Amino acid sequence: MSEATEEILEHLAAISFVAGRDARDALPAVTPLGESACLQFLETGRDLFFYDREAGKACFHATATMVAAFGGLDPWLEQARQFLTQRGTFRAVVGFFQQAATVRSNWGAEGEALWFRLGAAWIDRHVDSAAAYFRMPVQILFGEQGTAGLEALLQPAESLAKGRLGLGTYLDGAIKVRGICGLDGVEEWARRGADVLAAGRIRGEAWFRLESDEARGFLLEVLPGFRMGTHKRLFGLLLQAWTGLHLPLEEGDWSLEGGRSFLETDGRSLFVPAVMPDREEALLAFYHTGAHLAFDSYEQDAIHALFAEIGMEHPPLDPDQRITWRPLFAQFGEDLIRFQMLFDLCEDLRVDTALDREMPGYISRVLQAARKHGLPEGVAAAYYEQALQHLEDYQQSRLAPELAALTHPEAGIVDAFRVALGLYATTTLPPLTLVERARAYLPGHSPNAARPVYPRQKRGSEAPEMDGDSALGAAGHQEKPKEAPQSAEGNDPDMEIPPEDIQGTGGRVGVGIPLPAKVAGSGRGVKGPKGGWPYREWDYRHQQYKMDWARVHERKLREQDEAKAIEIAAEYDGTLRRLKRALQAQKPTRMAPRRRQYEGEEPDLEAAVQFLIEKRAGRSPKASVYLQRRPQQRDTAVLLLADLSTSIMAEAGDSGVRVVDRLRAAMLLFGEALLEVGDPFAVYGFASKYHDEVLMYPIKRFADKFDARARAILGGLSGRLATRMGAAIRHSTRLMLRSPAQRRLLLILSDGRPADYDDGGDPRYLQEDTRMAVREALELGIHAFCISLDPQGGEYLPQVFGQGHFLVLPHLDSLPARLPEVYLRLRGHGG
Repeated sequence: MSEATEEILEHLAAISFVAGRDARDALPAVTPLGESACLQFLETGRDLFFYDREAGKACFHATATMVAAFGGLDPWLEQARQFLTQRGTFRAVVGFFQQAATVRSNWGAEGEALWFRLGAAWIDRHVDSAAAYFRMPVQILFGEQGTAGLEALLQPAESLAKGRLGLGTYLDGAIKVRGICGLDGVEEWARRGADVLAAGRIRGEAWFRLESDEARGFLLEVLPGFRMGTHKRLFGLLLQAWTGLHLPLEEGDWSLEGGRSFLETDGRSLFVPAVMPDREEALLAFYHTGAHLAFDSYEQDAIHALFAEIGMEHPPLDPDQRITWRPLFAQFGEDLIRFQMLFDLCEDLRVDTALDREMPGYISRVLQAARKHGLPEGVAAAYYEQALQHLEDYQQSRLAPELAALTHPEAGIVDAFRVALGLYATTTLPPLTLVERARAYLPGHSPNAARPVYPRQKRGSEAPEMDGDSALGAAGHQEKPKEAPQSAEGNDPDMEIPPEDIQGTGGRVGVGIPLPAKVAGSGRGVKGPKGGWPYREWDYRHQQYKMDWARVHERKLREQDEAKAIEIAAEYDGTLRRLKRALQAQKPTRMAPRRRQYEGEEPDLEAAVQFLIEKRAGRSPKASVYLQRRPQQRDTAVLLLADLSTSIMAEAGDSGVRVVDRLRAAMLLFGEALLEVGDPFAVYGFASKYHDEVLMYPIKRFADKFDARARAILGGLSGRLATRMGAAIRHSTRLMLRSPAQRRLLLILSDGRPADYDDGGDPRYLQEDTRMAVREALELGIHAFCISLDPQGGEYLPQVFGQGHFLVLPHLDSLPARLPEVYLRLRGHGG
C-alpha cells in the first residue's frame, strides 16, 4: 500500500471511524486493479463521504459488488461523481450504488449506460426526481420491455417536467399503467394527464398517482378485456338457474397493479371485478365460485371440522363474525403459500367434479379455456399444468386413488385438506409467491381463502340462509357507493435506505463525529403536503422555541408481509383470547344509532324516502340510506405511536430475538384487542432524518378499518433512520384533537432516547424538546404514556414523561402481552 493511499485512509479515519473502517474493508476489491485505481477510488469515496456520509458509506459498501459486475471502476466511479454537482442528491446516489451492479448484470453495458443517463438528466432538473428514479427497483422500472420500454416510459416525463411534475409523482403511476395497458396506454394516459394538470395541480397530481375517479375511469376505458358492468345481472341469473343461489353482487377489488382479476365470495355476496379476460372465463368464474358455495366449501359444520384437524375447537372470527383462515396455514410458516395452493388444487378438483355431475360438459369447457389460455410463465406454470392434469385424468378415469376419492359425491372440504397434507409431504412443486400464485389458477378459478367468509348452513337445512333477501338479490341489489379517494400522498423517501450499524442501547444514530445542529438553510427532506406540517421545537440551550423548525411528512409504508402477520396471529392466539376476555369487561353495551350512513346494519327509512324523492326530482342525491348502531359510550380514543428507528432491527442481548419481531406482535395484538372493546384507535409509526424530514407512517387512521392491509403492514415493519420524538408527538396531538372522545390517550412505544442526525451530539437537546411536547399535549387534554424497551430508560423517562407515566419493560418477550394490558389499565383508571 502506497504512502498516498495510506494518507487518504488515515484522513478518513480521523474524520469518522465508520468512514475509515468501511474504506479499508472495500479496498481489497480494488487493489488488484493497481495503485492508480486505488487512489482514484479512495479520492472519489472520500469526496462522496464529505458530501454526505450516507453517500460515502453506500460507495464503500457496494465496491466489491460493483467491481465484480463492471470488471473494474469504469464507468461507475465517474458516474458516481456526477451526483456531486448538486446539493441534496444523497438519496439518489444511495439508490445508484444499491442497483447499478444489478442493472449491469441483467441489461449489460448499454442498458446500464441508458439507465444512468436517463436518471442523471434529472439531477440538475429536480434532485427529488433523481432520487425517485434511482431508488425505484430496477426489475420494476425496466419491466418486461427492457431498455426500449424504459426509454419509452420516461419520455412523457420530459414534457411533464415543464409543468413542474416530478418523477416521484409520475413514475409509480406510469409503471402501473404500463402493466395494465402497455406502453401505448402510458403515452395516452400522460397526454390526458397533462391537460388535467393544467386545469389544477391537486387534481393533476391525483391523476398521476391514480388516486382520482377520473384516472380510474380512464383505465377502465382503455383496459382490454370483457367489461362486467352491464352483464353482472345476467350472469347472476345464470348462476341462480344452475345452482339455486340468489346472491348479491358487489363491486370487487380492482387492482391498479394489473394482473389477474378474480371473482370472489365472502359466503354471502359475490365480488365481481370490473373487467375479466373474456366472456367465457367470466361465465366459468360465476359457475366455479357458485359451486364452492353450493357444494359446502364454506359450510359451517365442515369448516369447524376443518379447524378441528389442526386442533382448534372453533375457527377464529373477525369483528364481522366472518371466519378467518390464518391459523389454517400458519403452521407452514414461509411455505404457507405452497400448501395453500395445493389445498386449492384438491378443493377445486372436488368442487369441479361435483359441478360437472350437475352441469354436464362443464369440465370440458374449463379444459378448452385453459388450453386456449396457455401455460403462464415461471413457477406458476407447474401448478397450472398440475390442475390441468387433474381434470384430464378425471375425464379419462385415471386419477390416483387419493385424488379419485375427492370426486365421490360424499367428499367434503376436510377430505381435500387431508389429501393436500399428503401431497405436501411428497410434492416436488416449487415454492411460489403471492404474485406467482395469482397466475397459477385455471380460467375461472381463484384463491378459495382470499377473503374471510360468513359460515353457511348445510344444503337442505331448514335454518335460514344468510344470503340477503330477494329485494337485494342478483337482479336488484343496490351496490355500495364508491368511497372517495384519499388525499394524495408522496413516495416513502427512505424505503431503500439500509439499516445503520448501531452501538449500545437506545435510538442513537450511527457513530463518528456528530453533525452540528442546523439553524438555517433549505431542508434536505422529501417534502410532504406543501413542504410538510411545520412544528416548533424547544431549544433548552437558548430557552426558546425555534418556530416552524421541524417538518412532518406522512408517508405510506409499502412493505407488507401477510404471511408474517398470519404466523404472529397463530403464535399468540392464546394470549389474544385472554386479552379479549379482559377487554370484554370494559366493552360498551349501550348502542346508539348513526343515521344517513353509506353502509349499515339496517335501512334508514327516513333517509331512503328522501333519497327516492330527490332521485325522481332529477337530482343526484348521495346514497346515505343506512342506519349504523355503535356503542354510545366511546369515551376513550387512543393513538399508538411506535418508534421505527434503525435500532429496532437489533437483537435484544444474546437472545437471538430482534426487537422488531416483538414490536410487530405487540402492535398486531393491540389492534386485535382494541377491535374487541370498540374504542376508536389509530396506529402510526415514526422515524426521522434531520429536523425537516420527520416521517409519520399511518398504519391505521382513526377512520380506517383494522383490516388485512393494516395487518400485513404490521407484519412487514422494519427499522429506518432516527428518532425525533417531539415532532412526532406534536403531529399525533394534532391528529387526536379531531377525535370527539372525552379522554384521549397517546401511547408511545420506544426503544431508546430521542435522537437525530442533526442533534449536535447533545443527548439532552431532543430529550428536552420531547418533554415540552408531552407538556403541550397535556395542556390540550391528551395524556401521553411511554412504554420503553431501553434498559437505561429509568435515567431520562421520569424527566420527559413524569413519574407514573412510563413503563420500562425488563424483558422484551413480555411486550406483546403487556402493550394491550397497559392500555386496559390506563383506560380503566383514566390514564
